[in-house]
Amino acid sequence: MSLKTKTSRDHLPPPTDKYSKYKNTKTTFRKKQVLNSAFEIDSNFEILNAVGQGAYGLVVAAKNKATPKGQPSLLAIKKIEKAFEHRIFAKRTLRELRILRLLHHENIIGIQNLLLPKSREEFDDIYVCMELMETDLASIIKSSQKLSYDHIKFFLYQILRGLKYIHSAGIVHRDLKPRNLLINSNCDLKICDFGLARAMHFKNTPKEMTSYVATRWYRPPELLLETKEYGPGIDMWSVGCILAEMIKRRPFLPGTDTTSQLELIFNMFGTPTEEDIAGVDQVKARQFLRFTRKKEGKNLEKVVFPGTDPMILDLIKKMLTFNPKKRITVEEALRHPYLADLYCPEDEPVREFVSAGEFEYEKHDLQLNVVKDLLYEEILLYHFPEFRDEYSLKVLKNEIELSNGNGNLLQKNHHHHEKHGNILNRNGSKSETESGRQQFFAKENICLG
Repeated sequence: MSLKTKTSRDHLPPPTDKYSKYKNTKTTFRKKQVLNSAFEIDSNFEILNAVGQGAYGLVVAAKNKATPKGQPSLLAIKKIEKAFEHRIFAKRTLRELRILRLLHHENIIGIQNLLLPKSREEFDDIYVCMELMETDLASIIKSSQKLSYDHIKFFLYQILRGLKYIHSAGIVHRDLKPRNLLINSNCDLKICDFGLARAMHFKNTPKEMTSYVATRWYRPPELLLETKEYGPGIDMWSVGCILAEMIKRRPFLPGTDTTSQLELIFNMFGTPTEEDIAGVDQVKARQFLRFTRKKEGKNLEKVVFPGTDPMILDLIKKMLTFNPKKRITVEEALRHPYLADLYCPEDEPVREFVSAGEFEYEKHDLQLNVVKDLLYEEILLYHFPEFRDEYSLKVLKNEIELSNGNGNLLQKNHHHHEKHGNILNRNGSKSETESGRQQFFAKENICLG
């Protein structure tokens, strides 16, 4: 009697037969060339024009001809090209789509739909239907359009309002910058691009993540120094840089490499104290800081931002504090006197932490084909109620296993009022912006024509 030996086949992903019942036999596909990209999507969508292009692919403005009368028919469709060429990029795409499915907030870009491909076998590109926005903050800053202090305050408030919800969900964005803040002509602002975001699942384990995140100019000292543990404070540093950039109309700390970025920070704010240096968890980083020539920093009021409201400068300094444990939190920033005329905690929604079961895959070094399966399943959630039911049970099972295995899942914040059990809520209710804030720019809207 011969023993059965394991072969390479035993390590292959399961066959895609399990997806056969989800083949798309209803959609009439139509192909259209946009710039250098072929869009093959539902014929109900009329592509109007390209609105953005990057390494990820192409975004077009489109009209949904099947939209019921009286409802908005314009939307943005983002084609993620070559999504499966590299495992890392595929995993980043999965992370972003999953996070955006779980977050529902006025100041966060919303996914309306993920277009269903013909089948799992013919699944090569990803089409994301989103709200159509007119421009981004980077374009406004670079333009000659007026950007008053009232505009700056309202944009800042919306960034913080969205970030409060993101942090309450246990998510850190990690790549906040003007390009990732979308804006409409009525001054609505929405945070986008969650490809580098992370869910902070566990409360007692070190939050070790790669330090190579965030565009360098908006990167806090703890990332530049490659510390092992960091948290929501990295987003607050980025917001401080963005606020300063809106005032100056140019990047505030435009370093050319990591060393020059740290030098700019120290020239502006002074070198850290011995107490703050002692709190850095990397030995080499502590040595570097102790041998750095001591600097006092600049006088922000007189030299850097002459004539600027002292309350704005106070908030900038609290956001751009070297020690992340002393840096202002998003809730504290919203309560800052500078935002007193906009602050409305009743209209600043929060939620429970996202389910750790949604991100169980992060524990594993998955093959590209498995990541592709997970992305296909993410799309199925938008189209098949029975699949959503199966998926909900899988998430619950993952969470129970993680909880039993670690015993240290983040405790639920019972003061939060949105349950993570909502797997898909494309039509989730949104709080209405307070009427006083809605009219904040009635006299002075930005023209984005």
